[in-house]
Amino acid sequence: MLVDADSGGQRLDNFLMRHLKGVPKTHVYRIIRSGEVRINKGRASADTRVQAGDSVRLPPVRVSEKMADKAAHPAPAREFPLLYEDEHLLAIDKPAGVAVHGGSGVSFGVIEQLRQARPQAKFLELVHRLDRETSGILLVAKKRSALTHLQDQFRERETGKTYLALVQGLWPAKLKVIDTPLHKYLLPDGERRVRVTSAEDPDGMRSITLVKVRATAAARPAQGLPAMSLLEVTIKTGRTHQIRVHLAAQGHPIAGDDKYGDFDWNKRLQKAGLKRMFLHAWRLQFTHPASGERLQLLAELPPELQAFAPAPA
Repeated sequence: MLVDADSGGQRLDNFLMRHLKGVPKTHVYRIIRSGEVRINKGRASADTRVQAGDSVRLPPVRVSEKMADKAAHPAPAREFPLLYEDEHLLAIDKPAGVAVHGGSGVSFGVIEQLRQARPQAKFLELVHRLDRETSGILLVAKKRSALTHLQDQFRERETGKTYLALVQGLWPAKLKVIDTPLHKYLLPDGERRVRVTSAEDPDGMRSITLVKVRATAAARPAQGLPAMSLLEVTIKTGRTHQIRVHLAAQGHPIAGDDKYGDFDWNKRLQKAGLKRMFLHAWRLQFTHPASGERLQLLAELPPELQAFAPAPA
């Protein structure tokens, strides 16, 4: 197997796990340790960096039954609405209800469907994630160099990520910054949950959310609906469920949120026509990984949210 330009610079273990999909991780490390994996005829360790043009020799390997089954039943090919594309990256407008990747009870997601729809693409990897219930802008790298460059920007907080969220009640105009640590934990069934915590919590991660009121809607007593606020929410840190938990902890849960929301209110919202969570990744600002140009992408509210959104004053 020859190492292509996109894989140059990767650790050997990561390179093999990408190319030996379905081979158990323990088996990959075993064949490296035993010296059965050779780079340009020489032995190599897991942390050896492969270079473009290297020849990697592998012994015969077995694929797990689960992955063999997955290969026999691939994800259905699907393209998604494109917001931007060039030879380095693409940005799609992800619909709600679609996971970004397979795992935890979901056999496939956006990335697996895209790869099936574009068999000629040598490299397609998610740059970041969105919750399954959240719609909006999702970046996918088409080159390894673009992936590492963009992920560095997300990690160093050099991207601008703004969401639109509809919440219960009238948001206090003075409350513009939420700087409250979040603590991640697991439910007994293994599902991830997050709660706000104190600065003293050793497992708390600093989380910063900026909030701006875009529009408000008056209460609708006939439908049992309280006043609502449409917010522009910019996150400075990308913690799991950050927006959902931060807003709910302030007493303003997101409409339709089935994990941290007001469940009675959600039922009334469903009757009024809102069938999903009102959280949408609306605007993304980042630096292009090749040109260095600052880009801004926008994904307008999908029709099912547009119909429920209060108009700006």
